[in-house]
Amino acid sequence: MTDLDANTLRAVYDNQVRPELPDPMPAGVTVERDGPLYQVLGLDRGGFLTYRDLGGLTGAALDELIARQVELFRRRGEPVEWKLAGHDEPADLGDRLRAAGFVPEPRETVVIGPVAPLAATMPVLPEGVRLREVTARADLDRIVAMEEAVWQADRSHLADALELQIATDPQSITVVVAEAGETVVSAGWIRYLPGTGFASLWGGSTLAEWRRRGIYRALVVHRARLAAQRDRTLLQVDASDDSRPILERLGFVPVTTTTPYVYTP
Repeated sequence: MTDLDANTLRAVYDNQVRPELPDPMPAGVTVERDGPLYQVLGLDRGGFLTYRDLGGLTGAALDELIARQVELFRRRGEPVEWKLAGHDEPADLGDRLRAAGFVPEPRETVVIGPVAPLAATMPVLPEGVRLREVTARADLDRIVAMEEAVWQADRSHLADALELQIATDPQSITVVVAEAGETVVSAGWIRYLPGTGFASLWGGSTLAEWRRRGIYRALVVHRARLAAQRDRTLLQVDASDDSRPILERLGFVPVTTTTPYVYTP
């Protein structure tokens, strides 16, 4: 696919990427249905609610669907994330989630870009920095140390989640670190969405002293080359406000936004 019209890409995203169910399904994780919603249960940080669309539900029927999710996760004693896209209908869905006790977290922009132009280039790195694909727990723990230095928050769950996905199906994900000597200065991973033309990019946090030196861009290019090797044609990123301008300069197109709405019992 080469059409980079935002509306066309949004439709492809809805049809191929959503509802974003775990695939492969990790051990202990199950998926239930409640009408148009998929309830992903057994994740290490609580539940996840996702869908392709809400099937035209509005008003009281939609409020009842939301209330059932609140009751389910209240009984389970777990937080749950409802992932809302900016083009979801009805337009007042966010208001209805807030009224039910869900709290919005920072919004990101879904951007989509073609693999081929990026895969045709080579990653350019600062002197002394190299990219390395990793699977070992020790390397995943080093990624966590970098993430915690960047965000000043507990990120220990990340190593567990990456280790589980690698163990479940090592062909579904590639984790890449950028290293300067023994220090992980940045890291990102790519997930290859089965049965689609998509791969999705995650991570990208970079130590403050190593930013604006092309490392994030190099990680994107390296992972685009990996996507091309697996016959993927499109890359998708839920981009922060920091990474979105870089990705747009690399040819990515904004197609919608995504906001996690979280209910905590």
